[in-house]
Amino acid sequence: MSVVINTNYAATVASNNLATSSANLQKSLNRLSSGSKIVNPSDDAGGLAVSMKLAATAKRQGAIANNISNATAFLQTQDGAMKVASKVLERMSELATLNTDVTKSASDLSNYATEFTALNAQLTLLGNETFNGNSIFGSALSVTVNDAAGQVALSSKTAVAQQTISTPNTIVTAIQSLATSRAANGAEQSQLGFAAELVTTNKANVEAANSRIIDVDVAEESTQLARWNTLVQAGTSMLSQANTSAQTALKLLQ
Repeated sequence: MSVVINTNYAATVASNNLATSSANLQKSLNRLSSGSKIVNPSDDAGGLAVSMKLAATAKRQGAIANNISNATAFLQTQDGAMKVASKVLERMSELATLNTDVTKSASDLSNYATEFTALNAQLTLLGNETFNGNSIFGSALSVTVNDAAGQVALSSKTAVAQQTISTPNTIVTAIQSLATSRAANGAEQSQLGFAAELVTTNKANVEAANSRIIDVDVAEESTQLARWNTLVQAGTSMLSQANTSAQTALKLLQ
């Protein structure tokens, strides 16, 4: 092997190896400190692009789940009003029947009429109930239930107060109408419940897929950190020895 002064090939190789080990050590430190495998776009450009799309999808799934929860709360509020309306109609039906009792005095009948009128007014108030400023009865609504813009239509339900409640027959008709509306409400709540379960599951699966792309495996990366740390120490030592090899040439010149 030639002994030269101007070129120290061993030191150059050791320096290059040390630079590579140092860069990889820094990368491991960055990954472990951030918890992410992709600290810079250059780490995995394709993976970063997929991760961004998956993260956006997960955010949308979360928003959809929130919208479904709000729609369910709307239906629950609506059903609460109809449940009370049902009780009111039951009492009005009872009063209408009591009003036909021939043994009752004019004063008794007047009392029945007073309560009947008050309950009719209460139905009107129930029909005007709102949810966050929106009427709970009236026009049909649609709720987006998946990322493909699929929707569940909430049927239009007519408030009992919008009907003329005056005779036993109209009361029976109102009760039947209310029963149909409550059944529809229950079906819609059931449908939204399953939709919420699906979107929650989808969100979890998307987040898991994104995690496999972007989240660092701490156990694996810790092993890599120890490896690169050892190589940096070894490279530093070898570079120091390579730099002293030029002393051999100086001894020959003495």
